[in-house]
Amino acid sequence: MIRRMYFIIPNVSLARTIHNELLLSRVAESKMHVIAREDVDLNDLPEANILQKSDLVHSIQRGIPLGGLTGVLLGALAISLGMVSPGYEGITMMLTVLAGLFIGVFSSTLIAVNVPNTRHRRFEKDLSKGKILFIVDVPVEKVAEISEMVTRHHPEADMKGLEPNIPAFP
Repeated sequence: MIRRMYFIIPNVSLARTIHNELLLSRVAESKMHVIAREDVDLNDLPEANILQKSDLVHSIQRGIPLGGLTGVLLGALAISLGMVSPGYEGITMMLTVLAGLFIGVFSSTLIAVNVPNTRHRRFEKDLSKGKILFIVDVPVEKVAEISEMVTRHHPEADMKGLEPNIPAFP
């Protein structure tokens, strides 16, 4: 099981140092994500992608059931109003549910790409001050080791939380 750790780092040079130490501790670079204001030059640090920065995963999770439910309702309405030829009710229901799912996912994705990740709201104040949010995804057995290493070597790095479960694909 993977845990997501959040650190607030005061500057880029310290973030680069912590990045290098995590690499030496065998944390893959793909498991590290850095978020900062747009005017902060992150150079070669692994910047967070759209899955970490936006609320895409959460919105898709809401778009699927809403779109599917809409498809069911529209299919049932079409069948009950007699808009479907006899014998095609099952196909009609299946197609309206699939269309509803597609539209639900598509529309929620379009909206979510421009919405900041709701899990990062608590860091907005620090980010606006020019600090850096350093996110590390580590196996549960390495959480204590990584946390202790970062905070012992760099007391100015502030551990801001641990997420118990991270989504499977961000």
